[in-house]
Amino acid sequence: MSDDHTHVQEFFTSRAADWDSRFPDDGPAYAAAVDSLGLRAGDRVLDAGCGTGRALPSLRAAVGPSGMVIGADLTPAMLQAAVRAGRSRAGQLLLTDVTALPLRQESLDAVFGAGLVSHLPRPAENLRELARVVRPGGTLALFHPIGRAALAARQGRRITPDDLRAEPNLGPLLAASGWRMTSYADEDARFLALATRAG
Repeated sequence: MSDDHTHVQEFFTSRAADWDSRFPDDGPAYAAAVDSLGLRAGDRVLDAGCGTGRALPSLRAAVGPSGMVIGADLTPAMLQAAVRAGRSRAGQLLLTDVTALPLRQESLDAVFGAGLVSHLPRPAENLRELARVVRPGGTLALFHPIGRAALAARQGRRITPDDLRAEPNLGPLLAASGWRMTSYADEDARFLALATRAG
């Protein structure tokens, strides 16, 4: 495992047990973000870096019993917390690295990624891997339940111009990775960038 991956695992392992209790009011924001994907019954969707699986029930509701929901995460403790919360009933949990997915090319309709971009070791390459597993015309939602400024303030730091999630940076990054950004919102109460898989 690379140093990047070890660092991400250590960060989330230490926080897994109380992750949900630290952010108890995020549920509606997750549900609204999932709605923005425009999923239909029978669709196949991946929650990339699913953590404790907070999006999985909304994803399952969107694709119905005939759909496929996969929650992939690198950190065993996060997936164990998802199981304890009963969210493994909403989707198949996969202990895997989202930068090298054990999924077939163009096998999915959509990818949901909450708080994902800032943890990708090689963002352009890693977003290209997400594009690989999504059919042309499929969708990607990059989400965070609070906006960039609010998150920076919570973490006691300032937003810098090189922040990957800034619109002037994220649009070209997605375009270079097989995606076309279709909408961008960075508000106090949410960050949500939507993109379509290029043909």
